[in-house]
Amino acid sequence: MTGTASRPAPSWSIAPQSVGSAEAVALLREYLTDVADRWYVLNLGRRCTPEEIEGHLAEDPSDDLDPPGGLLMVARREGEPVGCVGLRWFDRARGAAELKRMYVRPAARGQGLAPALLAEAEAVAREWGAQRILLDTRKDLVEAVALYTRHGFAHVPRYNTPEENPYAEVWMAKGLRA
Repeated sequence: MTGTASRPAPSWSIAPQSVGSAEAVALLREYLTDVADRWYVLNLGRRCTPEEIEGHLAEDPSDDLDPPGGLLMVARREGEPVGCVGLRWFDRARGAAELKRMYVRPAARGQGLAPALLAEAEAVAREWGAQRILLDTRKDLVEAVALYTRHGFAHVPRYNTPEENPYAEVWMAKGLRA
């Protein structure tokens, strides 16, 4: 006996939700604030302003994560939204889906939700008939890169243009088995 009590695993529910719903908008705003603040502090020495966040959201409202070409999934614990992940077709003809907007609220981090969201996105991609999942991220998002690496993603050459994502510095992919 180690003297430490085992904690029960948290129970999550993960289900599709419209990008325009109030809960999805709040999660996507938190996601953008989190990643934008990190970039702004690293590159500009300051945090992102609320007006800049709203501008970024207006430029890229994530509406490509609504059907028919995409899907946003929201994770809940005890009915409260605690995270999200998006999936969209990147190149349907080549069987390539793309992972987008992976986010876990700070209070829910370190409890296994990110791997659960990733597994759900992979399951949906398989249901769609995707043969692989692509993603892009930044070098400073080391936790994300480590998570993806632990779950079988490998570094690949850039697959999108700087116009599509000017902040991307890391490109990864994972083949999906049926």
